[in-house]
Amino acid sequence: MTTVKEQIGEVLLGTTQEPQLSQQTRAAFLEHAVKDEETGELYLGENEFINAVAPETEDYHKIKRSQYGILFQVADRKRTGRVTLQDWSNFDNLLAKPDAEYEIAFRLFDTDGTGLVIFDNFQKVYNESKGADSLPFDWNSEWASLYIGAKDKRHTMTYPQFSQMLRGLQGERVRQAFLHFDKNRDGYIEPEDFQRIISATASHKLSDHLLENLHTLCNISAGSKISYANVRAFQNMITQMDMVELIIRNATNKSSDGKITRTDFLNEAARISRFNLYTPMEADILFHFAGLDEPSGRLGLKDFARVLDPSWNAAFGLGAGAAGALNDVGAKAFSTTQNVLHNVLEAVHHFGLGSLAGAFGAFMVYPIDLVKTRMQNQRASRVGEMLYKNSLDCARKVIKNEGFKGLYSGVFPQLIGVAPEKAIKLTVNDLVRGKFTNPENGDIKFWAEMLAGGSAGGCQVIFTNPLEIVKIRLQVQGEVSKTLEGVPKRSAIWIIKNLGLVGLYKGAAACLLRDVPFSAIYFPTYAHIKRDWMGETPQKSLGILQMLTAGAIAGMPAAYLTTPCDVIKTRLQVEARVGETSYTGLRHAASTIWKEEGFKAFFKGGPARILRSSPQFGFTLAAYELLQRTFPMPGHNQEGPGGHVEPGVGLTEAKAPLPYLRSRNALKIILDLDENFGKPKIPQGKVWSGMPGFGGKGVA
Repeated sequence: MTTVKEQIGEVLLGTTQEPQLSQQTRAAFLEHAVKDEETGELYLGENEFINAVAPETEDYHKIKRSQYGILFQVADRKRTGRVTLQDWSNFDNLLAKPDAEYEIAFRLFDTDGTGLVIFDNFQKVYNESKGADSLPFDWNSEWASLYIGAKDKRHTMTYPQFSQMLRGLQGERVRQAFLHFDKNRDGYIEPEDFQRIISATASHKLSDHLLENLHTLCNISAGSKISYANVRAFQNMITQMDMVELIIRNATNKSSDGKITRTDFLNEAARISRFNLYTPMEADILFHFAGLDEPSGRLGLKDFARVLDPSWNAAFGLGAGAAGALNDVGAKAFSTTQNVLHNVLEAVHHFGLGSLAGAFGAFMVYPIDLVKTRMQNQRASRVGEMLYKNSLDCARKVIKNEGFKGLYSGVFPQLIGVAPEKAIKLTVNDLVRGKFTNPENGDIKFWAEMLAGGSAGGCQVIFTNPLEIVKIRLQVQGEVSKTLEGVPKRSAIWIIKNLGLVGLYKGAAACLLRDVPFSAIYFPTYAHIKRDWMGETPQKSLGILQMLTAGAIAGMPAAYLTTPCDVIKTRLQVEARVGETSYTGLRHAASTIWKEEGFKAFFKGGPARILRSSPQFGFTLAAYELLQRTFPMPGHNQEGPGGHVEPGVGLTEAKAPLPYLRSRNALKIILDLDENFGKPKIPQGKVWSGMPGFGGKGVA
């Protein structure tokens, strides 16, 4: 277990590493292991192993969850039907390898564990796993002989040789299957045969939309049959889906309406592809399947998603007729209600965390804020001597005359009011950023970042102005009571009653002039410092010290550049004393300060404002992000396996842990051999006739 010192270090400095592999391995094993009643040994049976590597929360409509039992055969090195902690540790270590997918497939057929695949062992495992109705495959073909030798000259295969054979196996399976159905050798097969070939060789990699419409491939040409050229072009497209998606994404980003034509695709492919060009037939096939419901020929990412995203399925389109339509409407209505409720609860959750974070940040820097306010309120033309020489002198005299508590004069109204202020500010910024953020890649234009920040600053004035005017009058009355006798101290309630609703918004225009540019500068700067300078990514979380630093640095230019507006706002909101000019409005205050005190007066309290605003927002945002990590939204998707993990269109990467993804990808490679690997087998001579009690009879 980590020490307290190490835990504090991770919180303060952040972490870019996963927990130790041995700890993860042991924890995962112990979570699912069962105990042998006789020996007391812990082990994983096949079902427990599947629970450990294939979470039930995933969608297994492509690769069935039971098929993960194939991996159990790899982990069970001694073929005892049990996976011990040592076996599990070895398997978990195997998954950490960069080429784990191919090595898992290799070990499945390396039954002797010698590091070589013997053809007889390979054929035995293959024959035991393939289905009775599988497409025939000739292992004596010229293609197979190039890898394993001719029938009378078989040789063992090393790991690199075996991996390379698997790389090209699917294409050879498709070729042999085409020859199998092309009985008269004219180079054409029926659409139904083509659908059977692709379903048998690639159903675990393709979307339901593509699989259900395979037979329509015959419509891209004048005839009613499918040629070998069609099949090969289709095969080329599905083996290069990742590159095709990149081309489509680039092309649609350049399009004004987010849609492209076949010509746009080929032009973009010519710009991106260096060693591989797409033929006209390959482009026709792509646009044919993506445009089945969009005959105009201009297609967007949503159209291509049904072809490129293997996780796309028609699970919600199974209803037929009126019943199906009603079910669909009901599902959508329920989903909409759920989403609205979730959004409300999420907003309440963020509001609560934002309130706590805002109050914490305000409390930490309140003494600096008090000094800043008194410095800004001090006028050069005031009758009598100036109270403070500088910010340090001001702080010293506050403590001397009013005690340490004087540094926190008016803090409680500030803490009460800052909660909704900061919560609204954080929420509006996140909301507007979300509206302008590209959901496919997470990018956002810089002007949109500034708009989001400015909008947040504008909305907060509803709470900020009343809060500021009460706070400022509480902060300056301490110095008044020391310089003028008989002046009573007023409470926050008295000030609110005395000002009234209209008075509480005195100086609101200046407050807007300060808060809008402040937030427009601050939020984009904070985001870019974290991402571009400190390197924050989904895999690298920043520590408190890093977030504090980012917040403090971002607050410096934002605070100093908006100081003139803050000075004007302060002068408007403080009651003028005897002998002082009383300002009538924003323009009058600015011109009077310029005439009587000069340009430097607009930056009074600037250093104190930097010292206050920078750490305050650093504390606030650091606390906000730490609270989000500590108290996540209940039911919020956490990092790890759960739900939709296939990297579809617009997603740069899958979200599940790498070991789980490699397990899934290893199964994809194995299923290239035959789609029946890992599926339950019906004993020879038996037939499936349904489930007893459900309209079927037992197996006979």
